[in-house]
Amino acid sequence: MSIRTTGRFTFADWEEQPVGPADSTPRLARSTVVNSFTGGIEAPSTSCAYTITYTGESVGSYTGVELLSGAVDGRTGSFALEQRGTFDAGGTRCTFEVVPGSGTGELAGLSGSGGFESRHGDTSVDYVLTYALP
Repeated sequence: MSIRTTGRFTFADWEEQPVGPADSTPRLARSTVVNSFTGGIEAPSTSCAYTITYTGESVGSYTGVELLSGAVDGRTGSFALEQRGTFDAGGTRCTFEVVPGSGTGELAGLSGSGGFESRHGDTSVDYVLTYALP
């Protein structure tokens, strides 16, 4: 049986470095991010790494993996989310999936997917995760 949980996450830190020529299009960058999740997911300080492709000014796509340690609806452990998103001047759209086999502790066997949408400039974003546990 799948369970739907929601909440918010906040960007706590964002560091981005160019990969290759910084003045080309498309151009690549990598970033490391720290987020803080509240609600159904309680994870005060995540670790996230993105690879970003800029196809224009403030337009592009990204992929990344985020490691969350904390709890999902009160069950403690850690897990990883594989993320894929697009962005433009208006905002960001992202879908994510739990990396199979990444759940630990009471989250061992966790599976699921979700996503979020944000407007440009938002630092706190609503998310949804639909998950299952054995």
